[in-house]
Amino acid sequence: MDPASASVQHRLLRLLWLSVAAALLTITLKTIAWRLTGSVGLLSDAAESLVNLVTALVALAAFRWASKPADEEHTFGHAKAEYFSAGVEGALIFVVAVVIGAAAVDRLIDPQPVQDVGIGLSVSAVASAINLAVGLLLLRAGRTHRSLILEADGRHLLTDVWTSVGVIAGVGSVVLTGWERLDALVAIAVAANIVVAGAGLVRRSAEGLMDRALSEGELQRIGSVIDSFREAGVDFHALRSRQAGQRAFVSTHVLVPGEWTVQQGHDLLERFEAALRAELPYLSVFTHLEPAEDPRSFTDTVLSGESAPPADP
Repeated sequence: MDPASASVQHRLLRLLWLSVAAALLTITLKTIAWRLTGSVGLLSDAAESLVNLVTALVALAAFRWASKPADEEHTFGHAKAEYFSAGVEGALIFVVAVVIGAAAVDRLIDPQPVQDVGIGLSVSAVASAINLAVGLLLLRAGRTHRSLILEADGRHLLTDVWTSVGVIAGVGSVVLTGWERLDALVAIAVAANIVVAGAGLVRRSAEGLMDRALSEGELQRIGSVIDSFREAGVDFHALRSRQAGQRAFVSTHVLVPGEWTVQQGHDLLERFEAALRAELPYLSVFTHLEPAEDPRSFTDTVLSGESAPPADP
């Protein structure tokens, strides 16, 4: 790994450790808030922070694995480990939603008064502020460095923030209205919100494991590079792409005049691949050189396992 990449990996690793530290601190604060008030809404908030800790530890392990260099058994690297992390996080979120929902239904049937609300909500608000700061930091770094692990962790923390805001408002409303069942209804709303967040993470994990193509914006940037190389007698087809964590892969066939020498074709491909990597530094490029006059060059323009009819010579 080059020094620049190593420096980025080290920074992202530090951010994941920060996520672990934030989870430990917010669990402590929210548990204190729950114990002070007896609110099932604040209990649900504390339970979600426990998930934050578990998923942060899973993310840390997955990031270490995804950062390993390619080897003989994993010649394309280990970047897809990030998708397993996001999938585990989404699954754990579902489990917590069920636990919170069960506690909320029990409290809905048998409502209990809340107490010491002022100090309890203040403690919870401090925990939410910590999650907000760390979540924004992780989300920004995840988008900048194309790390699904950090982005998923950041999104989860920000979801936790909105959850906490709702809980604080709900528990405060219990005091103002005297309607004790509102506390349980807030907890049920928290569980529903968590399910939505978990479903999004599981979906993104599945898409990554299914080799989803690059985004439309990235493909447009690749297309711009291709267009700049469309010289007389040079063309491209069979462009395919896929994402794998922080890495991305693209392959294409390059058609050149048949009378070109191997050196001419090689020089063109070197320039083309360098231009693509300059546009998208995280891209691994695979090219296949073909003579434009040979009809067989047009029999493999569609997806693998299918065949296209030869073009007219």
